[in-house]
Amino acid sequence: MPARLSNAFSHVFLAGWAVLTTFPLLWAVISSFKSDDEILSDAWGLPSVLRVSNWSRAWNEAHMGRYFLNSVVVVAGALLLTMLLGAMAAYVLARYELRGLRLVYYAFAGGMVFPVFLALVPLFFVVKNLGLLGTLPGLILVYTAYSLPFTVFFLTAFFRTLPAAVAEAALVDGCSHWSLFFRIMLPMARPGLISVGIFNFLTQWNQYLFPIVLMQGEGSEQRWVLAQGLTALAVNEGYAGDFGGLFAGMTIAMLPVLLLYVVFQRQVQSGLTAGQLK
Repeated sequence: MPARLSNAFSHVFLAGWAVLTTFPLLWAVISSFKSDDEILSDAWGLPSVLRVSNWSRAWNEAHMGRYFLNSVVVVAGALLLTMLLGAMAAYVLARYELRGLRLVYYAFAGGMVFPVFLALVPLFFVVKNLGLLGTLPGLILVYTAYSLPFTVFFLTAFFRTLPAAVAEAALVDGCSHWSLFFRIMLPMARPGLISVGIFNFLTQWNQYLFPIVLMQGEGSEQRWVLAQGLTALAVNEGYAGDFGGLFAGMTIAMLPVLLLYVVFQRQVQSGLTAGQLK
């Protein structure tokens, strides 16, 4: 009986949590198709007509299309560098016994708890001295450096769960260390790579602090990412009373995140439990 009550309580709690997290997203999507009068007078009702013009207005007049493209370029570049460098570093830390590797591992782990706010001022001057202030490549490098500690920490533990016999057999057969990593170990680590890649995507896509600090200078508005553009849209459209366009911009910003999770939901779960199952 207590077990049944516990299961029932768990299901009720999870169902309530699902409603609590899903309803605001659904409400924002529905509001993006409503007029301002409908949003203010009947906030919980359905739109009388699907006003797709809200989306086109947010995409073109509020420049959300340009910000969306900038975000795709920055996140794609940073994610590629983060996964490549993080996987290579994690593999060495997990598989090789070299002097000083433990210190390197603790340095990466310590980077996870280092407050980002303490690094903003020196980071600003470093990026400025490199001539990358207000540029997309500069933002890509900063995103990569910010995401590497978690990536290395996660993948190091994952690489340690992979069978060492496979690597030893490949080396005996004449496989080089380079080929061993890219052709054997990296495909075996696919569940962990997908999981940490999704988490990095979510973090980088929703990043707001770094763009605000580093996207400075003349013409930097042309290189704003989606978080900055959405903030500007919230301020401008809020004063203009264009709430339909504001909700459309919010929906544009969150759709890639929702689609990514829906597509890779099983991979995320398998990646989180793979270390325990092995």
